[in-house]
Amino acid sequence: MASSSLSTKPFLGASAGDSVSAFGSLPSDLTRPSLQFLIRTPASRKLQIKAAGSTFGTHFRVTTFGESHGGGVGCIVDGCPPRLPLSEADLQVDLDRRRPGQSRITTPRKETDTCRIYSGVSDGLTTGTPIMVLVPNTDQRGHDYSEMSKAYRPSHADATYDMKYGVRSVQGGGRSSARETIGRVASGAIAKKILKEFSGTEVLAYVSQVHNVELPQELVDHETLTLDQIESNIVRCPDPAYAEKMIAAIDAVRVRGDSIGGIVTCIVRNPPRGLGSPVFDKLEALLAKAALSLPATKGFEFGSGFAGTYLTGSQHNDEFCVDENGRIRTRTNRSGGIQGGISNGEIINMRVAFKPTATIGRKQHTVTREKQETELIARGRHDPCVTPRAVPMVESMVALVLVDQLMAHYAQCCLFPVNPELQDPPSLLSARRGIEFASPEEVANQL
Repeated sequence: MASSSLSTKPFLGASAGDSVSAFGSLPSDLTRPSLQFLIRTPASRKLQIKAAGSTFGTHFRVTTFGESHGGGVGCIVDGCPPRLPLSEADLQVDLDRRRPGQSRITTPRKETDTCRIYSGVSDGLTTGTPIMVLVPNTDQRGHDYSEMSKAYRPSHADATYDMKYGVRSVQGGGRSSARETIGRVASGAIAKKILKEFSGTEVLAYVSQVHNVELPQELVDHETLTLDQIESNIVRCPDPAYAEKMIAAIDAVRVRGDSIGGIVTCIVRNPPRGLGSPVFDKLEALLAKAALSLPATKGFEFGSGFAGTYLTGSQHNDEFCVDENGRIRTRTNRSGGIQGGISNGEIINMRVAFKPTATIGRKQHTVTREKQETELIARGRHDPCVTPRAVPMVESMVALVLVDQLMAHYAQCCLFPVNPELQDPPSLLSARRGIEFASPEEVANQL
Protein backbone atom coordinates (compact mmCIF):
# COMPACT_ATOMS: atom_id res chain seq x y z
CA MET A 1 0.00 0.00 0.00
CA ALA A 2 1.42 3.41 -0.98
CA SER A 3 2.52 5.47 2.00
CA SER A 4 0.90 8.57 0.52
CA SER A 5 -2.54 7.01 1.11
CA LEU A 6 -1.97 6.69 4.83
CA SER A 7 -1.84 9.28 7.57
CA THR A 8 -1.06 9.11 11.26
CA LYS A 9 -3.98 10.14 13.49
CA PRO A 10 -4.36 10.13 17.26
CA PHE A 11 -7.10 7.89 18.67
CA LEU A 12 -10.51 9.38 19.47
CA GLY A 13 -10.27 11.46 22.61
CA ALA A 14 -6.78 12.80 22.00
CA SER A 15 -6.31 16.43 21.14
CA ALA A 16 -4.80 17.51 17.86
CA GLY A 17 -1.65 18.64 19.60
CA ASP A 18 -1.25 15.46 21.62
CA SER A 19 1.25 13.38 19.71
CA VAL A 20 1.39 10.52 22.12
CA SER A 21 -1.60 8.77 23.62
CA ALA A 22 -4.13 6.79 21.65
CA PHE A 23 -6.37 6.82 24.68
CA GLY A 24 -6.57 10.55 25.41
CA SER A 25 -4.97 11.89 28.57
CA LEU A 26 -3.15 9.09 30.38
CA PRO A 27 -0.38 9.20 32.98
CA SER A 28 3.03 9.84 31.47
CA ASP A 29 4.32 6.37 32.35
CA LEU A 30 1.62 4.85 30.19
CA THR A 31 2.26 6.95 27.12
CA ARG A 32 5.67 5.55 26.17
CA PRO A 33 5.98 4.32 23.56
CA SER A 34 3.09 6.19 21.91
CA LEU A 35 0.39 4.11 20.25
CA GLN A 36 -0.69 5.39 16.87
CA PHE A 37 -3.07 4.15 14.16
CA LEU A 38 -2.66 4.30 10.42
CA ILE A 39 -5.89 5.52 8.82
CA ARG A 40 -6.65 5.74 5.13
CA THR A 41 -7.24 9.32 4.07
CA PRO A 42 -10.64 9.45 2.35
CA ALA A 43 -11.14 11.41 -0.82
CA SER A 44 -14.27 12.89 0.73
CA ARG A 45 -15.13 13.31 4.41
CA LYS A 46 -18.88 13.19 3.86
CA LEU A 47 -20.69 10.50 5.86
CA GLN A 48 -22.48 7.88 3.80
CA ILE A 49 -25.54 6.27 5.39
CA LYS A 50 -27.02 3.17 3.81
CA ALA A 51 -30.79 2.80 3.59
CA ALA A 52 -32.22 0.47 6.24
CA GLY A 53 -35.45 -1.13 7.34
CA SER A 54 -36.48 -3.10 4.26
CA THR A 55 -34.73 -6.41 5.03
CA PHE A 56 -36.02 -9.03 7.47
CA GLY A 57 -34.41 -12.22 8.76
CA THR A 58 -30.90 -13.55 9.27
CA HIS A 59 -30.66 -16.94 7.56
CA PHE A 60 -33.82 -16.69 5.45
CA ARG A 61 -33.47 -13.05 4.40
CA VAL A 62 -36.25 -11.12 2.72
CA THR A 63 -35.94 -7.65 1.21
CA THR A 64 -39.11 -5.97 -0.05
CA PHE A 65 -39.06 -3.17 -2.60
CA GLY A 66 -41.38 -0.85 -4.50
CA GLU A 67 -43.99 1.78 -3.77
CA SER A 68 -47.75 1.95 -3.91
CA HIS A 69 -48.00 3.89 -7.16
CA GLY A 70 -44.64 3.10 -8.72
CA GLY A 71 -43.95 0.55 -11.43
CA GLY A 72 -44.38 -2.43 -9.15
CA VAL A 73 -43.61 -4.08 -5.82
CA GLY A 74 -41.96 -7.32 -4.82
CA CYS A 75 -39.25 -9.05 -2.87
CA ILE A 76 -35.88 -10.74 -3.01
CA VAL A 77 -35.51 -13.90 -0.91
CA ASP A 78 -31.96 -14.95 -0.07
CA GLY A 79 -31.15 -18.17 1.77
CA CYS A 80 -34.02 -20.31 0.53
CA PRO A 81 -32.97 -23.99 0.63
CA PRO A 82 -32.34 -25.56 -2.79
CA ARG A 83 -34.47 -28.29 -4.37
CA LEU A 84 -37.78 -26.99 -2.97
CA PRO A 85 -40.56 -27.43 -5.56
CA LEU A 86 -41.80 -23.88 -6.23
CA SER A 87 -43.88 -22.14 -8.86
CA GLU A 88 -45.63 -18.80 -9.28
CA ALA A 89 -48.91 -20.59 -8.57
CA ASP A 90 -47.64 -21.41 -5.06
CA LEU A 91 -47.28 -17.70 -4.35
CA GLN A 92 -50.42 -16.57 -6.16
CA VAL A 93 -52.78 -18.29 -3.73
CA ASP A 94 -51.82 -16.01 -0.85
CA LEU A 95 -51.39 -12.96 -3.09
CA ASP A 96 -55.00 -13.42 -4.20
CA ARG A 97 -56.08 -13.49 -0.55
CA ARG A 98 -54.24 -10.22 0.05
CA ARG A 99 -55.13 -8.32 -3.13
CA PRO A 100 -57.51 -5.33 -3.15
CA GLY A 101 -60.96 -5.26 -4.68
CA GLN A 102 -62.08 -8.62 -3.27
CA SER A 103 -65.40 -7.42 -1.88
CA ARG A 104 -67.40 -4.37 -0.86
CA ILE A 105 -65.62 -4.22 2.53
CA THR A 106 -62.16 -3.78 0.96
CA THR A 107 -60.58 -1.02 -1.10
CA PRO A 108 -62.07 -0.83 -4.62
CA ARG A 109 -58.61 -0.56 -6.22
CA LYS A 110 -58.46 -3.16 -9.00
CA GLU A 111 -55.20 -5.09 -9.13
CA THR A 112 -54.72 -8.70 -10.21
CA ASP A 113 -51.46 -8.82 -8.22
CA THR A 114 -50.11 -11.38 -10.68
CA CYS A 115 -46.59 -12.34 -9.66
CA ARG A 116 -43.62 -13.43 -11.71
CA ILE A 117 -40.49 -15.18 -10.47
CA TYR A 118 -37.40 -13.79 -12.20
CA SER A 119 -34.61 -15.77 -10.54
CA GLY A 120 -33.75 -18.50 -8.08
CA VAL A 121 -36.01 -21.19 -9.59
CA SER A 122 -35.08 -23.57 -12.40
CA ASP A 123 -37.23 -26.37 -13.80
CA GLY A 124 -39.67 -25.97 -10.93
CA LEU A 125 -37.06 -26.26 -8.16
CA THR A 126 -35.34 -23.59 -6.08
CA THR A 127 -31.64 -23.34 -6.85
CA GLY A 128 -30.44 -21.95 -3.51
CA THR A 129 -29.70 -18.57 -5.10
CA PRO A 130 -31.70 -15.34 -4.52
CA ILE A 131 -35.33 -15.52 -5.60
CA MET A 132 -36.75 -12.33 -7.09
CA VAL A 133 -40.52 -11.88 -7.27
CA LEU A 134 -42.15 -8.89 -8.97
CA VAL A 135 -45.79 -7.79 -9.05
CA PRO A 136 -46.53 -4.85 -11.38
CA ASN A 137 -48.86 -2.01 -10.41
CA THR A 138 -51.57 -1.64 -13.04
CA ASP A 139 -54.22 0.58 -11.42
CA GLN A 140 -52.29 3.62 -10.23
CA ARG A 141 -54.11 6.88 -9.65
CA GLY A 142 -51.39 9.22 -8.52
CA HIS A 143 -53.58 12.28 -9.14
CA ASP A 144 -55.77 11.21 -6.21
CA TYR A 145 -52.94 12.29 -3.93
CA SER A 146 -52.27 15.78 -5.31
CA GLU A 147 -53.80 17.49 -2.28
CA MET A 148 -51.94 15.18 0.09
CA SER A 149 -48.63 16.25 -1.41
CA LYS A 150 -49.12 19.53 0.43
CA ALA A 151 -51.07 18.53 3.54
CA TYR A 152 -50.35 15.73 5.98
CA ARG A 153 -52.98 13.04 6.47
CA PRO A 154 -53.75 12.61 10.19
CA SER A 155 -52.24 9.48 11.80
CA HIS A 156 -50.51 8.54 8.56
CA ALA A 157 -46.77 8.36 7.84
CA ASP A 158 -46.69 11.53 5.72
CA ALA A 159 -45.33 13.84 8.41
CA THR A 160 -42.84 11.41 9.96
CA TYR A 161 -41.36 10.46 6.58
CA ASP A 162 -40.73 14.16 5.95
CA MET A 163 -39.30 14.55 9.44
CA LYS A 164 -36.89 11.67 8.84
CA TYR A 165 -35.94 11.96 5.16
CA GLY A 166 -36.91 15.50 4.15
CA VAL A 167 -38.49 14.01 1.02
CA ARG A 168 -41.07 11.31 0.36
CA SER A 169 -43.09 9.53 -2.28
CA VAL A 170 -46.44 11.28 -2.12
CA GLN A 171 -48.64 8.99 -4.21
CA GLY A 172 -50.38 6.36 -2.08
CA GLY A 173 -48.07 6.71 0.87
CA GLY A 174 -45.06 5.19 -0.88
CA ARG A 175 -43.34 2.59 1.29
CA SER A 176 -45.78 3.14 4.15
CA SER A 177 -48.63 1.83 2.00
CA ALA A 178 -50.02 -1.63 2.71
CA ARG A 179 -49.14 -2.44 -0.90
CA GLU A 180 -45.58 -2.98 0.33
CA THR A 181 -46.85 -6.15 2.03
CA ILE A 182 -47.05 -7.92 -1.35
CA GLY A 183 -43.37 -8.73 -0.95
CA ARG A 184 -44.00 -10.09 2.53
CA VAL A 185 -46.88 -12.28 1.40
CA ALA A 186 -44.96 -13.66 -1.60
CA SER A 187 -41.94 -14.56 0.52
CA GLY A 188 -44.21 -15.79 3.30
CA ALA A 189 -45.80 -18.23 0.87
CA ILE A 190 -42.35 -19.72 0.26
CA ALA A 191 -41.74 -19.91 4.01
CA LYS A 192 -45.09 -21.64 4.59
CA LYS A 193 -44.26 -24.22 1.94
CA ILE A 194 -40.90 -24.94 3.58
CA LEU A 195 -42.61 -25.46 6.95
CA LYS A 196 -45.26 -27.70 5.41
CA GLU A 197 -42.71 -29.82 3.55
CA PHE A 198 -40.28 -30.04 6.47
CA SER A 199 -42.51 -30.73 9.45
CA GLY A 200 -46.14 -30.56 8.36
CA THR A 201 -46.44 -27.18 10.10
CA GLU A 202 -49.53 -25.07 9.33
CA VAL A 203 -49.84 -21.32 9.88
CA LEU A 204 -53.45 -20.12 9.96
CA ALA A 205 -54.86 -16.70 10.85
CA TYR A 206 -58.43 -15.41 11.08
CA VAL A 207 -60.35 -12.31 12.15
CA SER A 208 -61.43 -12.64 15.78
CA GLN A 209 -62.66 -9.11 16.35
CA VAL A 210 -63.97 -6.16 14.33
CA HIS A 211 -64.58 -2.99 16.31
CA ASN A 212 -66.77 -4.11 19.24
CA VAL A 213 -67.82 -7.44 17.68
CA GLU A 214 -65.63 -10.03 19.39
CA LEU A 215 -65.62 -13.73 18.54
CA PRO A 216 -65.60 -15.84 21.73
CA GLN A 217 -62.47 -18.01 21.87
CA GLU A 218 -64.41 -21.16 22.71
CA LEU A 219 -66.21 -21.05 19.35
CA VAL A 220 -63.01 -21.86 17.42
CA ASP A 221 -61.26 -25.21 17.78
CA HIS A 222 -57.61 -24.60 16.90
CA GLU A 223 -56.98 -28.32 16.60
CA THR A 224 -59.42 -28.71 13.70
CA LEU A 225 -59.61 -25.20 12.20
CA THR A 226 -59.28 -25.22 8.39
CA LEU A 227 -58.44 -22.67 5.72
CA ASP A 228 -61.80 -23.33 4.09
CA GLN A 229 -63.59 -22.26 7.27
CA ILE A 230 -61.61 -19.03 7.36
CA GLU A 231 -62.14 -18.27 3.66
CA SER A 232 -65.86 -19.08 3.73
CA ASN A 233 -66.81 -15.39 4.07
CA ILE A 234 -65.42 -11.99 3.08
CA VAL A 235 -64.41 -10.98 6.59
CA ARG A 236 -62.39 -14.20 7.19
CA CYS A 237 -64.06 -15.11 10.47
CA PRO A 238 -64.50 -18.91 10.87
CA ASP A 239 -67.85 -18.54 12.66
CA PRO A 240 -70.66 -17.66 10.19
CA ALA A 241 -72.90 -15.89 12.72
CA TYR A 242 -70.16 -13.61 14.01
CA ALA A 243 -68.91 -13.07 10.47
CA GLU A 244 -72.26 -11.50 9.57
CA LYS A 245 -72.07 -9.20 12.60
CA MET A 246 -68.55 -8.11 11.62
CA ILE A 247 -69.55 -7.43 8.02
CA ALA A 248 -72.49 -5.32 9.23
CA ALA A 249 -70.17 -3.29 11.47
CA ILE A 250 -67.83 -2.59 8.54
CA ASP A 251 -70.70 -1.68 6.23
CA ALA A 252 -72.03 0.78 8.79
CA VAL A 253 -68.84 2.86 8.83
CA ARG A 254 -68.04 2.35 5.15
CA VAL A 255 -71.10 4.27 3.98
CA ARG A 256 -70.17 7.13 6.33
CA GLY A 257 -66.65 7.43 4.93
CA ASP A 258 -65.17 6.28 8.24
CA SER A 259 -63.14 3.25 9.35
CA ILE A 260 -62.76 0.76 12.20
CA GLY A 261 -60.08 -1.62 13.46
CA GLY A 262 -59.96 -5.20 14.68
CA ILE A 263 -57.89 -8.17 15.80
CA VAL A 264 -56.33 -11.04 13.86
CA THR A 265 -55.66 -14.29 15.72
CA CYS A 266 -52.89 -16.49 14.34
CA ILE A 267 -52.05 -20.07 15.24
CA VAL A 268 -49.16 -22.35 14.30
CA ARG A 269 -50.18 -25.98 14.35
CA ASN A 270 -47.57 -28.73 14.64
CA PRO A 271 -44.57 -26.38 14.99
CA PRO A 272 -41.04 -27.81 15.33
CA ARG A 273 -39.79 -27.87 18.89
CA GLY A 274 -36.69 -25.93 19.88
CA LEU A 275 -37.19 -22.77 17.79
CA GLY A 276 -36.04 -19.51 19.35
CA SER A 277 -33.08 -18.68 21.57
CA PRO A 278 -32.70 -17.50 25.17
CA VAL A 279 -32.57 -13.87 26.26
CA PHE A 280 -32.74 -11.42 23.32
CA ASP A 281 -33.94 -13.74 20.56
CA LYS A 282 -36.88 -15.37 22.32
CA LEU A 283 -39.34 -16.68 19.76
CA GLU A 284 -42.26 -14.61 21.06
CA ALA A 285 -40.10 -11.47 20.91
CA LEU A 286 -39.22 -12.16 17.27
CA LEU A 287 -42.88 -12.82 16.45
CA ALA A 288 -43.88 -9.57 18.13
CA LYS A 289 -41.39 -7.60 16.06
CA ALA A 290 -42.56 -9.28 12.88
CA ALA A 291 -46.25 -8.70 13.58
CA LEU A 292 -45.81 -5.10 14.69
CA SER A 293 -43.81 -4.30 11.56
CA LEU A 294 -47.03 -4.67 9.56
CA PRO A 295 -48.89 -1.46 8.63
CA ALA A 296 -51.61 -0.29 11.06
CA THR A 297 -50.62 -2.65 13.90
CA LYS A 298 -51.00 -1.33 17.44
CA GLY A 299 -50.87 -4.31 19.75
CA PHE A 300 -49.56 -7.85 20.20
CA GLU A 301 -50.66 -10.56 22.63
CA PHE A 302 -49.18 -14.00 23.04
CA GLY A 303 -50.61 -17.08 24.76
CA SER A 304 -52.74 -16.00 27.70
CA GLY A 305 -51.75 -12.39 26.97
CA PHE A 306 -53.01 -9.64 29.23
CA ALA A 307 -55.84 -11.86 30.48
CA GLY A 308 -53.19 -14.03 32.13
CA THR A 309 -52.49 -11.24 34.60
CA TYR A 310 -55.80 -12.01 36.28
CA LEU A 311 -54.70 -15.58 37.11
CA THR A 312 -52.55 -16.97 39.88
CA GLY A 313 -49.48 -19.05 39.19
CA SER A 314 -51.27 -22.25 40.08
CA GLN A 315 -54.03 -21.34 37.62
CA HIS A 316 -51.70 -20.24 34.84
CA ASN A 317 -48.97 -22.91 34.89
CA ASP A 318 -49.01 -25.56 32.15
CA GLU A 319 -48.36 -28.91 33.79
CA PHE A 320 -46.29 -31.48 31.89
CA CYS A 321 -47.34 -34.99 30.90
CA VAL A 322 -46.24 -37.77 28.54
CA ASP A 323 -48.60 -38.60 25.67
CA GLU A 324 -49.37 -42.00 24.14
CA ASN A 325 -46.39 -41.62 21.79
CA GLY A 326 -43.95 -41.04 24.61
CA ARG A 327 -43.55 -37.32 23.86
CA ILE A 328 -43.40 -34.68 26.57
CA ARG A 329 -46.46 -32.43 26.29
CA THR A 330 -48.33 -29.85 28.39
CA ARG A 331 -51.86 -30.50 29.64
CA THR A 332 -52.88 -26.89 28.97
CA ASN A 333 -51.40 -24.25 26.68
CA ARG A 334 -51.59 -20.89 28.41
CA SER A 335 -47.93 -20.39 27.48
CA GLY A 336 -48.99 -20.22 23.85
CA GLY A 337 -46.59 -22.92 22.67
CA ILE A 338 -43.45 -21.12 23.83
CA GLN A 339 -41.66 -21.40 27.16
CA GLY A 340 -38.38 -19.69 27.99
CA GLY A 341 -38.45 -18.17 24.50
CA ILE A 342 -38.31 -21.62 22.85
CA SER A 343 -41.13 -23.50 21.11
CA ASN A 344 -42.30 -26.62 22.95
CA GLY A 345 -44.29 -28.23 20.14
CA GLU A 346 -47.74 -27.15 21.30
CA ILE A 347 -49.93 -24.87 19.18
CA ILE A 348 -48.41 -21.39 19.00
CA ASN A 349 -51.07 -18.72 19.24
CA MET A 350 -51.02 -14.92 19.18
CA ARG A 351 -53.28 -11.94 18.53
CA VAL A 352 -52.44 -8.81 16.56
CA ALA A 353 -54.44 -5.58 16.92
CA PHE A 354 -54.99 -3.31 13.90
CA LYS A 355 -56.08 0.30 14.25
CA PRO A 356 -58.82 1.93 12.15
CA THR A 357 -57.56 2.80 8.68
CA ALA A 358 -55.85 6.20 8.92
CA THR A 359 -57.01 7.54 5.56
CA ILE A 360 -60.76 8.23 5.64
CA GLY A 361 -63.19 10.15 3.46
CA ARG A 362 -64.19 12.71 6.09
CA LYS A 363 -62.94 16.27 6.59
CA GLN A 364 -60.12 16.52 9.14
CA HIS A 365 -57.91 19.27 10.50
CA THR A 366 -54.23 19.13 9.59
CA VAL A 367 -51.27 21.26 8.49
CA THR A 368 -49.41 21.70 5.22
CA ARG A 369 -45.72 21.13 4.61
CA GLU A 370 -45.42 24.92 4.85
CA LYS A 371 -46.83 24.69 8.40
CA GLN A 372 -50.16 26.29 7.60
CA GLU A 373 -53.31 24.93 9.26
CA THR A 374 -55.90 23.61 6.84
CA GLU A 375 -58.63 21.00 6.35
CA LEU A 376 -58.30 17.86 4.27
CA ILE A 377 -60.64 15.28 2.77
CA ALA A 378 -58.45 12.34 1.80
CA ARG A 379 -59.12 10.94 -1.65
CA GLY A 380 -58.07 7.61 -3.08
CA ARG A 381 -59.26 4.08 -2.40
CA HIS A 382 -58.90 2.60 1.06
CA ASP A 383 -60.17 -0.26 3.20
CA PRO A 384 -62.84 0.72 5.74
CA CYS A 385 -61.30 -2.04 7.91
CA VAL A 386 -57.88 -3.48 7.14
CA THR A 387 -58.32 -6.57 9.32
CA PRO A 388 -59.75 -9.05 6.74
CA ARG A 389 -56.95 -8.38 4.24
CA ALA A 390 -54.35 -8.47 7.03
CA VAL A 391 -54.96 -12.18 7.64
CA PRO A 392 -52.48 -13.48 4.99
CA MET A 393 -50.03 -10.75 5.99
CA VAL A 394 -49.93 -11.97 9.59
CA GLU A 395 -49.55 -15.58 8.43
CA SER A 396 -46.63 -14.58 6.22
CA MET A 397 -44.70 -12.70 8.90
CA VAL A 398 -45.14 -15.57 11.36
CA ALA A 399 -43.94 -18.08 8.75
CA LEU A 400 -40.88 -15.95 7.95
CA VAL A 401 -39.88 -15.92 11.62
CA LEU A 402 -40.34 -19.67 11.99
CA VAL A 403 -38.31 -20.58 8.90
CA ASP A 404 -35.50 -18.22 9.89
CA GLN A 405 -35.41 -19.75 13.37
CA LEU A 406 -35.70 -23.28 11.96
CA MET A 407 -32.57 -22.72 9.89
CA ALA A 408 -30.75 -21.24 12.89
CA HIS A 409 -31.82 -24.18 15.07
CA TYR A 410 -30.78 -26.72 12.46
CA ALA A 411 -27.34 -25.09 12.07
CA GLN A 412 -26.61 -24.98 15.80
CA CYS A 413 -28.39 -27.98 17.29
CA CYS A 414 -28.57 -30.55 14.48
CA LEU A 415 -25.01 -30.38 13.18
CA PHE A 416 -24.16 -33.42 15.28
CA PRO A 417 -26.51 -36.35 16.06
CA VAL A 418 -29.39 -35.26 18.24
CA ASN A 419 -30.38 -36.76 21.57
CA PRO A 420 -33.45 -38.75 20.48
CA GLU A 421 -34.76 -39.02 24.04
CA LEU A 422 -35.18 -35.25 24.31
CA GLN A 423 -34.76 -33.68 20.86
CA ASP A 424 -36.74 -34.14 17.68
CA PRO A 425 -34.95 -35.54 14.63
CA PRO A 426 -33.95 -33.00 11.95
CA SER A 427 -37.20 -33.53 10.05
CA LEU A 428 -40.32 -34.26 12.05
CA LEU A 429 -42.20 -35.06 8.86
CA SER A 430 -39.58 -37.61 7.82
CA ALA A 431 -39.91 -39.26 11.20
CA ARG A 432 -43.69 -39.47 10.81
CA ARG A 433 -43.23 -41.04 7.40
CA GLY A 434 -41.30 -43.87 9.02
CA ILE A 435 -37.76 -42.77 8.18
CA GLU A 436 -35.52 -43.88 11.03
CA PHE A 437 -32.63 -41.76 12.27
CA ALA A 438 -29.53 -43.34 13.78
CA SER A 439 -29.03 -42.91 17.52
CA PRO A 440 -25.89 -41.17 18.82
CA GLU A 441 -24.51 -44.57 19.86
CA GLU A 442 -25.06 -46.01 16.38
CA VAL A 443 -23.39 -43.01 14.79
CA ALA A 444 -20.44 -43.27 17.21
CA ASN A 445 -19.99 -46.94 16.35
CA GLN A 446 -19.84 -46.09 12.66
CA LEU A 447 -17.10 -43.51 13.14
